[in-house]
Amino acid sequence: MTKNPVADAAVSARVEDSGNGRRYRPGRIRERNREKILQAAEEEFALNGYKGATIQNIAERAGLPKSNVLYYFSNKQRMYAAMFDDILGRWNKVFSDVRPEHDPAEALASFIRTKVEMSRRYPLASRLFAMEIIQGAPFLMDHLRTNMREWVRGRTEVIQQWIDDGRMAEVDPVQLIFLIWSSTQHYADFQVQILMVENKAEYEQRDFDHAADFLTDVILRGCGLEKPT
Repeated sequence: MTKNPVADAAVSARVEDSGNGRRYRPGRIRERNREKILQAAEEEFALNGYKGATIQNIAERAGLPKSNVLYYFSNKQRMYAAMFDDILGRWNKVFSDVRPEHDPAEALASFIRTKVEMSRRYPLASRLFAMEIIQGAPFLMDHLRTNMREWVRGRTEVIQQWIDDGRMAEVDPVQLIFLIWSSTQHYADFQVQILMVENKAEYEQRDFDHAADFLTDVILRGCGLEKPT
């Protein structure tokens, strides 16, 4: 039987990194490889679309053998779905753990700023998601109907509790989430438009800082909240 190097690593007790003397658990190595594959997938799907993307190209971008990539994701469709799960989890994580007892101004400000930072760090991910939705979400429909719908329902309940407790203005919680999603992702999805209108060659960190400050101030004021100091 042919051995799979990734599977062998998974059953090893520990793997040593000879470069710095640290020892890594197999789970950590698997996670690092998975992250490399998903990052490579974002680049490949963004460049060539779903139909034009290949497992071989993704493996080459990730610097891994194709057999190793297939160990993690048995086919392109599963990799595509996993890539979007990773993107959505990355975007919404900071707001996923928010509870009614948390401060609404701090929680919403953190959500807005994190989403703007995600647009800066992962613009391809945002554009891939936008294209998927524009095309009718052929690969994400189940996710939208289940995971995302449930996530929005849970976050809506938290926001509504803040409203009921008199801690923020009476706004539509679902529309508030839509507003934060769309306004923060705008800086990735419509980068060319923004740069042309503002007569800039490329974004700078201060552009994102300014956008985050502006959106935080406007959205929180609309919710009857003051921006955290």
